[in-house]
Amino acid sequence: MSDKPVYNSDTIIALATPSGVGAIGVIRLSGPEAISLVNEVFNGKDLSIQHSHTIHFGTIRDGKQILDEVLVSIFIGPKSYTRENVVEISTHGSAFIIESIIKLLIRKGARPANPGEFTLRAFLNGQLDLSQAEAVADLIASNSQASHQVAMQQMRGGFSSELQHLRDQLIHFASMIELELDFGEEDVEFANRDDLKALIYQINRILHKLIASFEQGNVMKNGVPVVIAGKPNVGKSTLLNALLNEERAIVSEIAGTTRDTVEDEMIIGGLRFRFIDTAGIRDTEDIIEAKGVERTHEKIKQAKLIIYLIDPAQDIKEIEEQITYLGSLGIPFLTVVNKKDLVTSEFENQLSVISYQLSESSAEHSSEDSGNRQHTTDNRIIYISAKNKTGIEELKSEILRKVNLHAINTDDVLISNIRHLEALQKTEESLNRVLENIDNPVTSDFLAMDIKQALYYLGEITGQVTTDDLLETIFSKFCIGK
Repeated sequence: MSDKPVYNSDTIIALATPSGVGAIGVIRLSGPEAISLVNEVFNGKDLSIQHSHTIHFGTIRDGKQILDEVLVSIFIGPKSYTRENVVEISTHGSAFIIESIIKLLIRKGARPANPGEFTLRAFLNGQLDLSQAEAVADLIASNSQASHQVAMQQMRGGFSSELQHLRDQLIHFASMIELELDFGEEDVEFANRDDLKALIYQINRILHKLIASFEQGNVMKNGVPVVIAGKPNVGKSTLLNALLNEERAIVSEIAGTTRDTVEDEMIIGGLRFRFIDTAGIRDTEDIIEAKGVERTHEKIKQAKLIIYLIDPAQDIKEIEEQITYLGSLGIPFLTVVNKKDLVTSEFENQLSVISYQLSESSAEHSSEDSGNRQHTTDNRIIYISAKNKTGIEELKSEILRKVNLHAINTDDVLISNIRHLEALQKTEESLNRVLENIDNPVTSDFLAMDIKQALYYLGEITGQVTTDDLLETIFSKFCIGK
């Protein structure tokens, strides 16, 4: 960390629960003197002779002054989160009480913990690898069922086990090639090149699957950005308010009221969605409104899903042009008609024809791309009344269907961390160089160098290869007390 503390030689302290007034507060200590320091100020059982994983009632005293009645939990290392002696003091949630107890224990010899230092110690002491430690922060920050599942899967070591298996196989071949270098003058080959190629193909298949999982894992972790787009005054802000069930966006009959994006979040089916209300899609001479329209197009291109909202009074040619434009972006979108009570049978038929034609065109492109391109639209058109909040539940169901993120199987390995993605991509690049060099007349030392580079990048993910700067960057993002 920034002040370069010597781990395992000092005892750290921090509030482990959120600051502010609450029913209880939990003060956590970790280090060789954690139990003895608390024992000095605890009036109850002698904590130095108690068993691990036990809880004891008593009072914390500063001299003769009783600060609070508390419960003290003892975890004797290595059977603790940090593998050190850990004590957790459960107090009443008064900010004054908590501050008084922490100051008292600092006077006794504890040191204020740095952000994430408890988890950093767990990593340095071998309790967690680096990817698991990062998952702890993701778990704390999780705010939906999907993000919770991704974080739990990584924290329990599924990703780490997958990487360790890959590393073990590469290390074997690296050692065989190193052995060849020791017998360089004798022209011997310990590492069978065909076996090495087969292994790299196998590893690359796994790497490709992991890399491909990032899009889904990242969405589950950070939420699905959904843009509500359409002509001004079709009811985009009203729809946002109906989805959120609150007056989040300003609603007015004056066209161009929304001149910038308005964002808010909600959970649908255990997945977090970030809904973005945008300025209307239209030509305008108003400089400020034009800037809003420009941002609308930027947000549309960043979205994972577009809700294209239509007013039945719109010109059908304009609707066709805008649907065609959205379909050309390659982003899934839903056609949603607002003010359903104003829909005529003629309008409904015309819109169905437009939607069907675009669906057929999308299917043709998908066939040409050998099935790699997802259909951006289909025949489904949702009719709602945002003002009366009718059809909203059907729209939510269709949003879930369109996003097409299935529930995570507990055995699935998904990555959601950009650092991990970049390391996996670099690993794949290094292994591809090995494949190129196997088929060319290069010496074993070049093969060994690229294999070592691949091992290095894999080791960066789990923490088998680290730097002080890397650790500081990762753990500085943690809350103090974790």
